[in-house]
Amino acid sequence: MPKKVFVSGCFDLLHSGHVAFLQEAARYGDVYVALGSDATVYDLKGRVPINNEHERRYMLGALGCVKEAFVSTGSGMLDFENELRAIQPDMFIVNADGNIPQKKALCDALGVEYVVLEREPHTGLPPRSSTSLRAVDRMPYRIDLAGGWLDQPFVSKLHPGPVLTISLEPTIAFNERSGMATSTRNKALELWGPRLPPGSPEKLAKVLFSYDNPPGTSEISGSQDSIGIVFPGLARAHYASEYWPTHIDHLRSELTLQFIERALYLVPLGPREAGYNPLAVQNLTVENAKALADAANGCWDAILEHDIRAFGLHLRRGFEAQVALFPEMISDEICRLIDQYRDVAYGWKLSGAGGGGYVILVSETPIKDAVRVSIRREME
Repeated sequence: MPKKVFVSGCFDLLHSGHVAFLQEAARYGDVYVALGSDATVYDLKGRVPINNEHERRYMLGALGCVKEAFVSTGSGMLDFENELRAIQPDMFIVNADGNIPQKKALCDALGVEYVVLEREPHTGLPPRSSTSLRAVDRMPYRIDLAGGWLDQPFVSKLHPGPVLTISLEPTIAFNERSGMATSTRNKALELWGPRLPPGSPEKLAKVLFSYDNPPGTSEISGSQDSIGIVFPGLARAHYASEYWPTHIDHLRSELTLQFIERALYLVPLGPREAGYNPLAVQNLTVENAKALADAANGCWDAILEHDIRAFGLHLRRGFEAQVALFPEMISDEICRLIDQYRDVAYGWKLSGAGGGGYVILVSETPIKDAVRVSIRREME
């Protein structure tokens, strides 16, 4: 009797990458596909799917490699839990960018084998993702590499310093509340539509920052989000007690950007929980703010020198300074996950304000099941 294989996902804009993944999963046994409902997709992605849940279920069920497709009855990242318990599969198969600790923990608790497949296109076909096919959405994401929080005046007034950001090609549909500036990116989509307009990066970033924070906004989104989205390559924005930086250094050296891409690995954690507040506990001291600024400057120097060990060291020191300032950024569960990579990574941090999203690792050793990123080179 064939084994039962369980997979889950949105599967919007069905493409060759989806089919290749499902065909690979079918090599292990009969494939049962749990589809995220329209409501769940909206909650996690911040948008409604192009194809509704009934159409997606029909298309998946019509594939010869799929035994059965159904819409999950739950919500959130583990919306499929009820169906997983009911079907009692032999294994749960995910691809690398769908791999999060919560899925593995649930499978371990239920005695289900957990298998992670690399995203590989069918022979002779180009790599595909729903995001890459969504021609209406070419808006970048951003990663804050170091110095995050210094774009807030209540931190930079203690000690000035830079925030380092890289602009990412949207090769992955990052979830809402994952520390990848998705809320500011959504504002950019409202403002400009599917892609950035031509023009001065600094002027465009100022426009986006202003649109993201209209008069009367109580909690100001830091300008590093707008800068990281708009400025291609690597940006270093210098802050000193103001919401907008005093100046911005901009680096687009191809060799340096390739160095960063080779060094970075992202391990998914899942989105931050609703109600998460990194500011609940604060240790706002000059010493902690200076440590954050020093680490960001050290990170910049290491990148320029293509020194991966120093890059990882200063990335880690910057994260430690962030946690010293805001202890709620990290949990015991996240600490345990980071511990798994201490022997293979030179440094680590959490995306954005922490609490979920991604563990960002610097390593010259490939990290199994991690997500890779592509840095945006030029203005569209």
